[in-house]
Amino acid sequence: MRAIAADEDGSILPLILGYVVLAIAVVFACVCATDLYIAQKRLDSLADAAALAGSDGFTLVVEGEDVRAEITGDGVLEQAEAVVAAMPGGARLVSADAPDGVTARVTVAGTWHPPLFSPFVPDGVELQATATSRTALQ
Repeated sequence: MRAIAADEDGSILPLILGYVVLAIAVVFACVCATDLYIAQKRLDSLADAAALAGSDGFTLVVEGEDVRAEITGDGVLEQAEAVVAAMPGGARLVSADAPDGVTARVTVAGTWHPPLFSPFVPDGVELQATATSRTALQ
């Protein structure tokens, strides 16, 4: 009986090491996934801010007794460039336009670098966000 018991000494150590490695891998994956989620949310917020600024850059057009707000593509581009340039983080403006004269549509892009696996993804991952905003005066 003692010979059988002696053979089983230390057999739990590989199991514990396996679980520790698995737990560390899960923690690394969760950290990277959370960082990616936060980076995308920041880019979404930047696109929202740039679109809102673009929709606030309207001009009033008077035609007879009608008064309406009109957004131009150049105005949206100018406002969006100012917002993107003011924010840190290396985001860049992809496009900014006013497709229908009352809506500002802005697309921004940025690069996400994983916090723990950067050597495996040296160029990072390209992220993009598009937002639209309509002027309140129609």
